[in-house]
Amino acid sequence: MANLALGLHGGCGTLDRSLMSEDDWAESRQHIAQALRAGWAVLKADGRAIDAVQATIMVLEDSPHFNAGYGAALTENFDHELDASIMDGATLDAGAVTSIKRVRNPIQAARAVLEGGKAVLLTGAAADQFAEQAGLTMVEPDYFTTQRRIEAVKSLKQRALTGTIAKASEAEKHGTVGAVARDSQGHLAAGTSTGGFNNKPLGRVGDSPIIGAGTYAKDGVCAVSCTGQGEIFIRRVAAYDVAARMIYGGQSLKQASDILVHETLASHGIGAGMIVLGAQGNPLAPYNTLGMYRGWIGTDGRMTVATHHDLYELGDA
Repeated sequence: MANLALGLHGGCGTLDRSLMSEDDWAESRQHIAQALRAGWAVLKADGRAIDAVQATIMVLEDSPHFNAGYGAALTENFDHELDASIMDGATLDAGAVTSIKRVRNPIQAARAVLEGGKAVLLTGAAADQFAEQAGLTMVEPDYFTTQRRIEAVKSLKQRALTGTIAKASEAEKHGTVGAVARDSQGHLAAGTSTGGFNNKPLGRVGDSPIIGAGTYAKDGVCAVSCTGQGEIFIRRVAAYDVAARMIYGGQSLKQASDILVHETLASHGIGAGMIVLGAQGNPLAPYNTLGMYRGWIGTDGRMTVATHHDLYELGDA
């Protein structure tokens, strides 16, 4: 029997604390805790790691505080193209969707692709149609839109006109959610979901739906979900690189993930973060930005949530 563990991130693009009220920060931490409890309930009931990952991410997708599902980023045309992926470390089975517009919970669509067994990645209208035929909850595209994301796109468009786009914060640009879990049988799983980045070009696909770039899980090694500028994570095959460093380089989980975030990815001048979990032990959440929405329940069953440097210990899950 393995030690149960669960971790999540809600994106490394965290605002400066002064830019949101303390009530809003408290609500975001509350939603992180709710997501952790949803996944933990699965694990405590002797459920599978992949089911816990899905349950955790669905709560984050339903929260306006995170760039996935409801409250997701808008494209340059002020619409949504949503991406998600999920991977089972026991079998290496994986499923992903990209550029979908009508599935309420994209992580469910990714899971449906995995279960379908005929593809790893489906895209666009065909992915929406597949999800609908699978019986998933469908919504009108404007369901995902929030005023905060509209204002973010307007801000970025104005920065582009004034030549100050390079000064845009991570919070203005990016955001992703993800989760990793280890179940009672020692199996690992990982999943990631995102709206991409604000004001992104139509048809742009980042790392979140790419197995090995934004998501990876392999039993006995690690489970990884990434957040940051997806183009760099794709080029670095970042999620798989954590596993490769452990398997072939003999690095520990902490060494591998810290080097990637603070050296390899940071060398590109980007904000980066990830939630990682090994075959034993507790989740780790390295990041190189002002903050990263994150939380975990360790092998002792106690919950921790955070948005910036400070950790909030919430006691038994």
